[in-house]
Amino acid sequence: MLKLGEKIKSLRKQKNISQEVFANYLGVSFQAVSKWENGNTLPDVTMIPAIASFFGVSTDELFDFNLYETEKNVDMICAEAYKYRYSDAAKSEEILRQGLKRYPGNDIILNNLLYTLDFSTRADEVIGICKSLIASTKDDSVKYDACRILAICYKENGNSDLVKPTLEMIAEIYFTKLELMALLLVGEDSYEAAQKQKNISAESLIDMLIICGKHLKDSGEKEKATAQFRIAEKVMDAFKEDFVESRWFNSTVYDYTDGRRAELAELLKSL
Repeated sequence: MLKLGEKIKSLRKQKNISQEVFANYLGVSFQAVSKWENGNTLPDVTMIPAIASFFGVSTDELFDFNLYETEKNVDMICAEAYKYRYSDAAKSEEILRQGLKRYPGNDIILNNLLYTLDFSTRADEVIGICKSLIASTKDDSVKYDACRILAICYKENGNSDLVKPTLEMIAEIYFTKLELMALLLVGEDSYEAAQKQKNISAESLIDMLIICGKHLKDSGEKEKATAQFRIAEKVMDAFKEDFVESRWFNSTVYDYTDGRRAELAELLKSL
């Protein structure tokens, strides 16, 4: 197994690039790269994903780790750290730090580490890790979680102008983008996102209640099924007084649910 410095040197020569070019990409001096390659120092752990990305390899490949064993062990490390995430963040962080010594730059461990750091007192560290993950990870779930955390960190530290562009990097299917925008932005941007998410959430809630009710009905639990259907009706009725922002919608949730109300009436009649 090659040492990290030797691996970096080997990969750099394979790409036929100088230490200066590599250093410029990472934002460090070529002397720093030289020290890594000679085994005098090691790169900062948060730089490992960027180094791996530059060479087009995974962090496991960078360290010549066995992929299966790495995934298994990383899962165990993160599961152990999770036990203490909410009761003892310092202990959780220490477990993850030890994991990073064993698997430097592992994006799953770094992602979990973010949950142990205080966004107010350690904002620079949080932002650095998030940016590294966003730029380098090949795991979309890690990337979009890092975007979410970065946006929250910006919001909590007064960098409101950076919140929206960060949230825009999140694919629509992750973390309910509109909800995050409503919570973390301000003014018209927050209002627009909240209005849109409100309608999506209401329609989704009605759908979920009906689905749950149908399952309970088919399972013979008529009383529980009736309760689900009645709640769905109440949600629909609650939106009778809602108003429409014509620039975003043509009708309210209440208007949209005519078909659902007819379906509910038939379902309740069948119980």
